Amino acid sequence: MTTTLTPPIKPRSEDSFAISFAPLSMEEIYTKADDPGNGAVVVMSGMVRNQTDGKPVVTLEYQAYEPMALRVFYQIAADIRSSWSDVNRVVIHHRVGRLQVGEISVLVAVGCPHRSEAFEACRYAIDTLKHNAPIWKKEHYRDGFSSWVSIGACEAQDC
Repeated sequence: MTTTLTPPIKPRSEDSFAISFAPLSMEEIYTKADDPGNGAVVVMSGMVRNQTDGKPVVTLEYQAYEPMALRVFYQIAADIRSSWSDVNRVVIHHRVGRLQVGEISVLVAVGCPHRSEAFEACRYAIDTLKHNAPIWKKEHYRDGFSSWVSIGACEAQDC
């Protein structure tokens, strides 16, 4: 079996992608997605909620395989521009480490001349990220138990 590696996708200079231990800033992400040609900036904020399937959650711990995750982010932006050619900016930042209930874990923003395309592209970005990016979370429950949950590509590949 031969494996062919595709060359890395180079991000556009106006886009922004990051995996970070630092808290994410809605204002910073919005600013990065802003552009004079935009008629809309759509921002999606993923947060740590206090329960999963009715089981009380006290914290989440995120880990990522950063080089591959960033490559997935770049591919998402390339796919977006193939489908929505007017998109001006794509911003995807994901946090790793231990997060408390209510903290932001991921911010995705898309700047575009028209709102419908911005909404569609933003939804595509978060849905694709959750399916393809090698990012995992460990849910820590109130009862002291915890469990790892894959939110990325390795779930389907059993890695």
